[in-house]
Amino acid sequence: MILGFDAGSRTLPEAEHLLHTVVRALGLPGEPVGCTHFVPAGQAGDEPHVACSLAVPGTVTAAALPAALPAALPAALDEPPVAVSWALGGERAGPLAAGAALAAAEHEAGRSGRVVTFPGRDLLTGTLSAGELRAGSAIDLVLLLASPGPPPDDVEIVTNDHVRPVWRDGLMTLLTMPAAGGRITPAEVPNPTPCCADHT
Repeated sequence: MILGFDAGSRTLPEAEHLLHTVVRALGLPGEPVGCTHFVPAGQAGDEPHVACSLAVPGTVTAAALPAALPAALPAALDEPPVAVSWALGGERAGPLAAGAALAAAEHEAGRSGRVVTFPGRDLLTGTLSAGELRAGSAIDLVLLLASPGPPPDDVEIVTNDHVRPVWRDGLMTLLTMPAAGGRITPAEVPNPTPCCADHT
């Protein structure tokens, strides 16, 4: 099942922090697939913002969410707590439930979403080949921007310890760009001020 949740996060680091905090609040085992999603103005709230989605086991029920999700907010935002809107299956709650439902639907269909947490994420550090990256993680495909097809498996990827694939056509896809020495690197560069060091 896919849980969508939305606290009106204004930045990607803020949304990532919320995502990590919700994973902890729900006590999810392993490395669940969690994403951030851009929500345009007017689609859920008056301002554009970032919502989140998270693959959860069937043991996570709508009945447990009102208790678990608000507990994430004091640690996620340096503001007074606000309710986290959510969507799970056919149930929704909160003023930004439309944004939460949008995030869940995009994740479930594999149409869009920036993937933050996923199996093998913590192993994608330093420099490794495209083949090693795919073999050691949930990433399905590596693409080089402005190139007609994927790079060879032996091309080296300088990860910068920051790998954020995206959903494209149902595949978890890492977009890359050329780097020095014939190598490639993820197209999304690391934020100079990471959301929180304990998530890296």
